[in-house]
Amino acid sequence: MSGASVLFQSRIFYGWFVVAAAFAVTFVGFGSAYSFGAFLAALQHDFAASRGSVSVIFSLAGFFYFGLGIITGPLADRWGSRVLAVIGMILVGVGLLAASMARSLAEVYLAYGLGVGLGIGCSYVPTVGAVQRWFVRRRGFASGLAVSGIGVGTLVLPPVAALLIEAVGWRATYVIFGGFALVVGTGMSLMVEDDPRDRGLRPDGDPLPPDEPRLPSAGTSVRQAIRSRRFVGLYAASLIAAFGLFVPFVHLVPYAIDHGVPQSSAVLLVGTIGAGSTAGRFLLGGLADRVGRPLSLVAMFAGMGLAALVWASSTSLWALAVFAGFHGLFYGGYVALAPAVISDYFGGRNAASLIGILYTSVAFGTLIGPSAAGFAFDVSHSYMLPILASACANVVAASITAATSRA
Repeated sequence: MSGASVLFQSRIFYGWFVVAAAFAVTFVGFGSAYSFGAFLAALQHDFAASRGSVSVIFSLAGFFYFGLGIITGPLADRWGSRVLAVIGMILVGVGLLAASMARSLAEVYLAYGLGVGLGIGCSYVPTVGAVQRWFVRRRGFASGLAVSGIGVGTLVLPPVAALLIEAVGWRATYVIFGGFALVVGTGMSLMVEDDPRDRGLRPDGDPLPPDEPRLPSAGTSVRQAIRSRRFVGLYAASLIAAFGLFVPFVHLVPYAIDHGVPQSSAVLLVGTIGAGSTAGRFLLGGLADRVGRPLSLVAMFAGMGLAALVWASSTSLWALAVFAGFHGLFYGGYVALAPAVISDYFGGRNAASLIGILYTSVAFGTLIGPSAAGFAFDVSHSYMLPILASACANVVAASITAATSRA
């Protein structure tokens, strides 16, 4: 190895390359998934479908990409995260390509719902779990930076999708997105590594003494953790909040259009959620390292509840943009902090397994929430009930998290 290479490695801790890989995986996967609102009108038109039935596509994908973590998390702890990340990105790409050729809404369910859902499910929890093992002192910041790919992807890809759909149609747009996932997502996922000790390091880049025995990472067993008061509280709070968490990703654009906002402007609201989410992951994750991550998680749930109340009283573009920014900010903080809090409570040994189990709660909420909001609109021609239900759910989630955060 050359002297320049040694100097380069000594200056840049490899944990940041793992963070970069996780950023790319989440950017590609969730950016593609959260662009769904831009495709909703075209799919509804071409397949002569109701808003509720088209919304099921997103809910089905969301169920798989959060629910599959209960399987891929333990597999990552046992086999390593890289192989699962690579498989996941391939599945996302193939799913989008298959969706472009769908001849019925049922085929979109299979291609997009299963392909994209399973792909993100394979890659998300393993890569985020790997990041937790590389950091302790700056875990909140590193975790936030890793998952800020979700926010940046949500900021960038929905407007790109809208422009491409207008220019070349939704089918060609899915082809472009699928190719992007295969090339960029798969390539970057090859940088994922699980354990700093493989490079002679401790977490945060501290040197590993050569005579230190190679013991398993410290941490609570999965059985003990899931029986604890803290884990049960986190699970219940995440489950309740998730029923409204992703409703804006599907329904904010049609809501804005229903209130007279031009489609070209309405689709930017999803990007605004992404911008707020990116800020939340960068700013709130680092801030939580200083003020306390469990307390900060309570504030994230409360903030999302207050943001929903802003949505309930908003009809203009600018008011909806304020809602989108604040919802994104606190949602981004939640996504950054939940894995870090799990690792704080229970250690890094089974981090991916426990994060995967926790995210099954989000899976059930995602499966039900956006589709239920769509069907509620089909019946009442109003989104007021699901919006207010989301506000109440987040208040309850904040209360549960605060009550169970103490050991």
